Amino acid sequence: MNETNPIVTEADLHAYADGQLPESSRARIEAYLADNPDEAAMIAEWQAQNSGIRSLFAGYEKARDTDPLLVAPPRAVAPTRRRWALAAAMLAVFALGAVSGHYGPTLLEKPELQLAGLETLPQQAETAFTVYAAEVRHPVEVFADEEAHLAIWLGKRLAIENLKIPNLQPLGFKLVGGRLLPVDGRPGAMFMYENQAGERLTVMVGRNTENRTTSFRFASSGNLETFYWIDGELGYAVTGEISRETLRAVAEECYRQFPS
Repeated sequence: MNETNPIVTEADLHAYADGQLPESSRARIEAYLADNPDEAAMIAEWQAQNSGIRSLFAGYEKARDTDPLLVAPPRAVAPTRRRWALAAAMLAVFALGAVSGHYGPTLLEKPELQLAGLETLPQQAETAFTVYAAEVRHPVEVFADEEAHLAIWLGKRLAIENLKIPNLQPLGFKLVGGRLLPVDGRPGAMFMYENQAGERLTVMVGRNTENRTTSFRFASSGNLETFYWIDGELGYAVTGEISRETLRAVAEECYRQFPS
C-alpha cells in the first residue's frame, strides 16, 4: 500500500476514512489517493460502511446509566443484566466504525478486557471450516435429521444444559448437522449450515473456564470471514466464505438463540 508514498500509512488512511485526520494532513492524503485509485476505492468502501453502521445504531449514541455494565466483570453482574450488557457492548463495538479486520482496537486491547484463549478461537474456527466444509459425504458426524439427538449429545459433552442449535432458516441457511471437535484441548461443538446456493457456514462453540470478560471481533483470512465473541465461559465463532453483512446477521441470530 505504501510503496509509492511511504509517508502515507494504513493508520493515516483509516483516520481519513473515519474523519479523524488533522486538517493539516488531509491535502497530503487526498493527493496520495488521487494517484492511487485502488486505495481511493477502498477508502470509499470504508466510508460507506461507517455511514451504514452509524445509521443502523444511531439510537445508541446517547450515554445511559447502564453503560458501566459494559466493562463490569461478569461475576459482578446478574446473568440477565450481563446478557443485556453484552448486547449493548456488541452495538457499541460496531458503532466505533473500525473496519480494519476487527472492531474497537482501543477498547479491546486494554489489559482488563483481555480474554483467555480469545485469539486462538478464530484460527480454530477457520481450520474447522476449511477441513469440514469441503466434505461432500461426511461433513458432519450427526446430520440434521437427528437434530434432537445432536443437541443432547453435544450439550452433555460441553456441559451446556438445554443446548439449542440455532435455527438460521429465516436467513436462508438450513442445518446440515454437527460434530464434536476439540477447542483449546476441551470438547467443543461445530454446527454446519448450507444455503440454496450451496454456500456453507459453520458455528463453533467452546468452553474455557478462564474467560471472564466479553468481546466481539471479526477476523479475515483471504475470502474466509469469522465473527467471534465470548459470553461468560463460552466462546462462539461463526465462519464462512460469505459477505461480512451476512455473517454479522447470522452471528447476531446465533447470539440471540444460544444460552447465556
